Amino acid sequence: MNHRLIFSRHAIALCLVSQAVMTWAQIAPPPNYDQKLGDVVVNATRSDTPLDQMSLNTTILTKEVLESSPEQTIDQVLKNVPGVFLNDVPYYQKDPTGQSINVRGLGYGRTLVLIDGLPANDAFYGTVQWNLVPMSSIESVEFVRGGVSSLYGNYGMGGVININTKTPKNSSQEVSASTGSFSTGNVAASKDLIVSDSMQMRFSADYFSSEGFQNYATISPASPSNIKNGMGTDAVKNSNVRLQNYFKPTQDTNAFFRVGYSTMADLSNNYAIAPNLIQTADVAGGSTTNLDVNKKVQVNVYYQNTNFYKQTANNLTAAPYKPYINANYTDPYSTTGASAQYTHDLKVAGVDQYIIGIDARNISASNKTNNLSTAGAVSSVSYAQGQQNFYGLLGQIKSSASAIPLEATLGARVDAWNSQTPNSYNAGANGSNPVYQGIPNQNKTQLSPTLGLLYKANKNWDLRSAAYQAFHAPSMNNTLRSYGNSVSGYSLANPNLTPETMTGYEVGTDYRWKSGFAQLTAFNNYIQNAIASYKITTANWATASSLCSTSGLSGCSATSSTSGYTNVSYFTNQQNLQSRGIELQYHHDLNAQWAVDGGYSYTRTVLTWTATTDPINTQVGGVPMNMANAAITYYPVPQASLTTTVRYVGNSWMATGTLPVPAYAVIGLKANYQVTPQAAVFASVVNLLNRQYVTFNIASQATAYQAGMPQAITVGARITF
Repeated sequence: MNHRLIFSRHAIALCLVSQAVMTWAQIAPPPNYDQKLGDVVVNATRSDTPLDQMSLNTTILTKEVLESSPEQTIDQVLKNVPGVFLNDVPYYQKDPTGQSINVRGLGYGRTLVLIDGLPANDAFYGTVQWNLVPMSSIESVEFVRGGVSSLYGNYGMGGVININTKTPKNSSQEVSASTGSFSTGNVAASKDLIVSDSMQMRFSADYFSSEGFQNYATISPASPSNIKNGMGTDAVKNSNVRLQNYFKPTQDTNAFFRVGYSTMADLSNNYAIAPNLIQTADVAGGSTTNLDVNKKVQVNVYYQNTNFYKQTANNLTAAPYKPYINANYTDPYSTTGASAQYTHDLKVAGVDQYIIGIDARNISASNKTNNLSTAGAVSSVSYAQGQQNFYGLLGQIKSSASAIPLEATLGARVDAWNSQTPNSYNAGANGSNPVYQGIPNQNKTQLSPTLGLLYKANKNWDLRSAAYQAFHAPSMNNTLRSYGNSVSGYSLANPNLTPETMTGYEVGTDYRWKSGFAQLTAFNNYIQNAIASYKITTANWATASSLCSTSGLSGCSATSSTSGYTNVSYFTNQQNLQSRGIELQYHHDLNAQWAVDGGYSYTRTVLTWTATTDPINTQVGGVPMNMANAAITYYPVPQASLTTTVRYVGNSWMATGTLPVPAYAVIGLKANYQVTPQAAVFASVVNLLNRQYVTFNIASQATAYQAGMPQAITVGARITF
């Protein structure tokens, strides 16, 4: 069989090392890819598609790849995959409201993230709380680029990332620990228990903490004036506990039940007096029943409840210039969902398989913002409560031609979305004199079709293409939460936002030989009614004054700034966005001791029409046009590996056409040694040469420049017994 591999960095070589370590064999020749990857299946497709039948650009990150990466968090590993736009600041150094992922330059919050096949995007912000998936719990990651709304509906514009966590394999225990620069440490433990052939359990727990590095740039143009009294590094503490249970209630049914709880406390506002706290509890269950040898039914249910308490701080503008808390936010929210799917493998009359499915999801949330005076008194209150409901019906058919080696996948999904904001008001000091706003319900029905084609030219070479339509609903952060101050500006919620619609296509080719592969993909995506922040201009004076008067934010005004803009913005659907580019990946086992990897992406993302002040046909902020990575891995003995990585990021802007970010390159290093079959040690260095640089970001002012990760050394060990 012709199995297409699209692994980041050095996946295949590390798979070889892992196998050699377990058997303590002598150095073997590079693997035969047909044999090594014959059973790779992509679960994120909802139809268990073999890797060589994927018509969309797909990357698989194996456990060995994750363990060999110099980076210590999953977001920083993903940033090196072509098509991903995550900067060189780990999630724990960012504000929890800004932890997300941008794929193909389409913008943050437009890519679906799953944990074991169930949605994991934050219900309120649409972002990804990466602390929910520590590296110690991850078995592998599936990354399918391109519109997948025909399968999943919302968030399906950029693609889907499915994080597969570890499952029970035998009654064993594993303990790992690491420590490193900036007092960064991690401890993780797990226990697998095989009760019987029909009952397996896994309990895991981990704790992560870091004093962090200074999250504001320590070089021009942002500092030193950006560092103010009371500011420090972004300290963070994460904890997770998780119980997974797998059982067989009948001979034909496999089921699971899982429950988890996590917390994250951080100082991403850089003030020790203003901490953030996120507490999340989740529970999920499901089953797969084989009705026949080629028929099955899958049912899943899940619930997640989150409480997010956030504070922001600022400095007094006059002596004694002390810091004070200027606002706090309370955001309780929850997600409830369920899905059912029927799959039938036919292989009759040219139809190989068809699936039909239905799912529903409810998001309920509220936001209470207390704006505080310098004396700590509540000067104004903003409150909003709402919910969004998603209902989807999907169908998909896979077919293979008998005359030519052509495989086709045709799918479509109908989504019904509605948004309700029954309670929204702004009030004065301590909630006095509330002014209620009547918000009409918003509704939209969206059709999301897709067509994928895969042509196998010969055993080693295939051609693929896909066309799709996708949609993305506004996050409740955009519709319910207004925030800001007179220094950084005001961002106002817009409960009248409606979903975006994207149409797109991609074409690609894969070529593989015994010791390597090369893969190339080109894509073109167009988003209509794109959601973006609208910067009020002096020409919109009346609009700005009206928005400020109803926002309830203390000090909000429409006073013109020296640049001709006011400090007021709000979210709208009044723009269209186009993103197109190419993605290239390469791997080659030079011999039994050396392997090389490379990746490159070119992404051109522009606004083609907008009612905002941003220029059209100009590269948007936060999307470097050119990005590349390379790696060299050396195996002195089967039990050891040494990997050197280089990451290059080209010139970019923070805001569309303004606030330039210079290009930079960073070197990383990772060493692994399997001391015994049960014990391993590792060491890594991020930013080996300790280069000072500004990493790319999305922002509207120079004080938001971010310093990239400085040199960080980590050492650790892992024991299985």
